[in-house]
Amino acid sequence: MKDHYKPTSQGHIKVTHVVKQYGQHVALNDVSLDIPAGSVTVIIGPSGSGKSTLLRTLNHLEKLDAGYIQIDGEFIGYREKNNKLYELKEKEVLKQRKAIGFVFQNFNLFPHLSVLQNIIEAPLAHKLYSKSKAIQKAEDLLTLVGLKEKIHAWPTQLSGGQQQRVAIARALALDPKVILFDEPTSALDPELVGEVLNVIKNLAKLGKTMVVVTHEIAFAKEVADYVIFMDRGQIVEKGTADSVLLAPSEMRTQKFLASVLS
Repeated sequence: MKDHYKPTSQGHIKVTHVVKQYGQHVALNDVSLDIPAGSVTVIIGPSGSGKSTLLRTLNHLEKLDAGYIQIDGEFIGYREKNNKLYELKEKEVLKQRKAIGFVFQNFNLFPHLSVLQNIIEAPLAHKLYSKSKAIQKAEDLLTLVGLKEKIHAWPTQLSGGQQQRVAIARALALDPKVILFDEPTSALDPELVGEVLNVIKNLAKLGKTMVVVTHEIAFAKEVADYVIFMDRGQIVEKGTADSVLLAPSEMRTQKFLASVLS
């Protein structure tokens, strides 16, 4: 697909001994993970296993109870001083989130803004580009996701799949180092799933660091460099897509795959 979008390089994610609790419930239990820059990592597992919670900690939408997360060596949500971590103020966290795109399950487009306005709002608010350059970038991104002709449409005029593709374009508008997808097809009718997955496949070819929480095992086999299987707040198994999906070593992984593939 011909376009002018050139992704930012880097995007190495390091998760170290992360714990997240909600009252007595431990959502993430001592999770450590190393995600290489430019890779596509897919997280799978049963409902309630901690997949989405882990994803939301990567851009500090969920605060940590222990451990830390770094992207290209920078602590996310914290600063280090005298070997101690201090939580950043919300304004500073928002600056960090410019480097971390997030695509939600339910699109989260602004209904009162056109497709173009949804995409250029954040770049203009952060004063990254002139308005003319932001519009040109929006056109390039909409070409990338196959929706350039919808640039002046309203979200209510789009199908669910089209709204999610606009949401992906919006997430890319700040040229993030990393883009996170939280079950991007779960809110879609079955016939619309493929169009969104195809866009993510095209992004994978560009070398953008991506972490995708999904239940689409066939998609994971096709696009993932690495697969993580989670259960009960822990990483049970991780490795290449072939090793985890075709020859899992852990019984819990084997049972999960058997249940979803049957």
